[in-house]
Amino acid sequence: MTKEKGTVAVIFVSKRAATDPEGYGTTATAMMEAAARFPGYRGVHSARGTDGVGITVSYWESDEAARAWKMESEHAATREKGRSTWYEWYELIVAEVTRSYDWRRPGA
Repeated sequence: MTKEKGTVAVIFVSKRAATDPEGYGTTATAMMEAAARFPGYRGVHSARGTDGVGITVSYWESDEAARAWKMESEHAATREKGRSTWYEWYELIVAEVTRSYDWRRPGA
């Protein structure tokens, strides 16, 4: 998933709480689908370890698009639910892609 120079990467590092795993899973899927339909969305990478620590990087065509997604009403409400229920902590880092490349095993 090579990204163009200037793409904005929003890096979300978090530790999940043990509460409401079903609600979290359903909402996380809905947020990924909503983000994919949002103007300026360019993709996502996400992983979570068995210790509950995860990293999700969403990619946006511009800082304005990333900020607009932050302010989208459903996303904002979900963020508040995350703070009250689903996360022990999180950190968000916004960065601009200066270089990107990928490699794939032939046939993969």
